[in-house]
Amino acid sequence: MRKGCSVFAVSMFIVLLVGGFFGFKYYMKYFGNNVAKEGYVLIPHSANFNAILDSIAPYVKNKVNFTEVAKDKKLENSFKAGRYRIQSGTSNTDLVNMIKAGNQTEDTFRIGDFYTVYHMLGRVTRKTELDSLKFAKGLNQIAEEKGLSNAEDLKKYFFIDTYNFFWTVTPKEFFKKFENEYNGFWNEDRVAKEKASGFSRDQIYALASLVYKETGGKPDEMKTVAGLYINRFHKGMKLQSDPTVIYAVAKANNFKGAPIKRVFYKHLKEPSPYNTYANAGIPPGPICVVDKNSVDAVLNAEKNDYIYMCANPAKLGFHKFTASAEQHAINAKEYQDWLNSNNIR
Repeated sequence: MRKGCSVFAVSMFIVLLVGGFFGFKYYMKYFGNNVAKEGYVLIPHSANFNAILDSIAPYVKNKVNFTEVAKDKKLENSFKAGRYRIQSGTSNTDLVNMIKAGNQTEDTFRIGDFYTVYHMLGRVTRKTELDSLKFAKGLNQIAEEKGLSNAEDLKKYFFIDTYNFFWTVTPKEFFKKFENEYNGFWNEDRVAKEKASGFSRDQIYALASLVYKETGGKPDEMKTVAGLYINRFHKGMKLQSDPTVIYAVAKANNFKGAPIKRVFYKHLKEPSPYNTYANAGIPPGPICVVDKNSVDAVLNAEKNDYIYMCANPAKLGFHKFTASAEQHAINAKEYQDWLNSNNIR
């Protein structure tokens, strides 16, 4: 009797041992950590099952196990394109479920003071599935639906800032985010100030772009600069903004190469409606994507009598303001001397 019990006990032990072994293998295969290194995997809409496996392979410890779990969970029949974050400690089951559910991770996009919407797209689409040409085509269509010429006419909808988007974002989804923010920005208070200003919204954005470029995006002088430009406009003076000349020259060269660093007399004659040395009034549109501060600066422009400003060599990035032509001549010479002494051409 005792012998029979011993045999039974040994048999049960072996069964439990074997069962535990295979159970552990099953658990590790489906629920154990299979991540070898962290990172991001891009799965385009055009991907197939083998392409997904190849993309995942560098990040997993055991590709065979992942493949078996993926097949078992029918990943090849149901997956969503996206940018997926691979984190340490993740199991094959979690990896597969993440891709099947489309739980992708957003990426960060910085919208800067781009000269054109197309320049912006060239930078933005480095982080999207669609290339810049397809994205531009989509925005061109949106512009046309709004009765505009092309995507460049949508420039006022975009504000300088940092945003989050999915890698698979479409032009419609991309623009909708900015359109919602634009509509939210133009609240009742700002619309009232817009009407009181006497300027159209396009003129406000054009002035805001001059303010942004002149101040380098620093809010310290924005309202002062806005007040100065408005003074010039109401006096019938040319706005004479160097950034508009830089923009006009760059536009004439199809924005190829670096923009000029120093405006010379020859540049002031650049035949362009954006050149505020050659033309009176406000440019036909903004010369760059602007931020909210610069638009607010125009809507809340400082009441001053300044009509002249010149870069301050003693405080780079800032200006000297005056209502006196004589004082401005002194300030301008001081700045030109500084440029020459630093060999800035």
